[in-house]
Amino acid sequence: MADAKYDVLIIGAGIIGLSTAMHLLQGHPNLKVGIVDKNDEIASQQTGHNSGVIHSGIYYKPGSFKAQFCVEGRASMVQFCEDNGIDFNPIGKVIIANSDEELARLELLHERGTANGVPDLQLVDSDKLKEIEPHVVAKRALWAPHTAIVNYKEVTQVYLNRVEDTGGTLHLNSAVRSIKRGSGSTVVKTSSGDYEATNVVNCAGLHSDRIASMMGANPGVKIIPFRGEYYTLKKESETLVKGLIYPVPDPELPFLGVHFTHNVKGYVEAGPNAVLATAREGYRKRDFSPKDFADTMTYMGFWKMASREWKTGFMEMNRSLRKGLFVRDLQKMIPEIKSSDLGGGGSGVRAQAVDGSGRLLDDFVIEHTEGSVHVLNAPSPGATASLVIGKRITTLAEEAFSLN
Repeated sequence: MADAKYDVLIIGAGIIGLSTAMHLLQGHPNLKVGIVDKNDEIASQQTGHNSGVIHSGIYYKPGSFKAQFCVEGRASMVQFCEDNGIDFNPIGKVIIANSDEELARLELLHERGTANGVPDLQLVDSDKLKEIEPHVVAKRALWAPHTAIVNYKEVTQVYLNRVEDTGGTLHLNSAVRSIKRGSGSTVVKTSSGDYEATNVVNCAGLHSDRIASMMGANPGVKIIPFRGEYYTLKKESETLVKGLIYPVPDPELPFLGVHFTHNVKGYVEAGPNAVLATAREGYRKRDFSPKDFADTMTYMGFWKMASREWKTGFMEMNRSLRKGLFVRDLQKMIPEIKSSDLGGGGSGVRAQAVDGSGRLLDDFVIEHTEGSVHVLNAPSPGATASLVIGKRITTLAEEAFSLN
């Protein structure tokens, strides 16, 4: 006998899971919606460990879900923060270039950002850059003045407040043990009890592929965890950075390179390195999960990816182990920065979806099967666009679940 029954049960109480719950209840106030999460608080995984940037939509190929979601997502996130009294800071962002190759990439980013409708985006020369970021040295830069920072845990808490105010129920400390689909309903067995649902939405992030497999779906991808490792600038060195400073990224990889980020918690981060994590929740170097590591090592898609990107992987690992190399990359943006300017920092884990051919998926992947919708890849700008994505998932759920 189930401990509770729901019309829709959402697995995962991160920013996308709770946005989806909020939108479902906004459109269907009589719907009985439950959310389960394995942790003892909301937003405890990717949502609670990200950089807090409200992205503008510069990087993404026009027409991609990322591009569509991000530009609309930035505007909706800013409006949501204003409407709900959530502090955010439109601190601005520069992407810098020096070499001929980087300058060509910068031009492409300008074209993409303009095509995506990023407001007030402009290319600036070195003199103008000095006005924006006095300590940065570069030939040219792309200036996005409306890029902002926010605490996404605060945003997620407001989503939860809306959910609970409209009748939704959250179950924390509820790790999913098994899922069984029967005739017209699904029983989700968790560490806190059994929950029966007519329909299920999988927003499990780092574990989304496993949840999909439990439900009999073939996700076609495997989540490979990458840990992003950061340093923080010491207080006396924070004046070196006024806003957000990024290098031109490698267009072949879904990572943005080491950068400087002012955050709403009051300090400046430098990073990240992007290294393979040996646990899906491996926020520390010593974290190790035999199951997670075996999942990665036995997946042919990982080895195909590794054989193609081994040089990048070696570089990232080397930089993780050698602080001097990390500092050298930072000096490409701010030459006067020194190793002594950096203190200890935190980390995050990216749920990177990799397909069987070894391709690192760089766009959103949302699939549905009978009685279920699965969010299998929700990369950055997932938090920025969480309102738009939650609305999109709700639309898919309405169609898949025949909600009136």
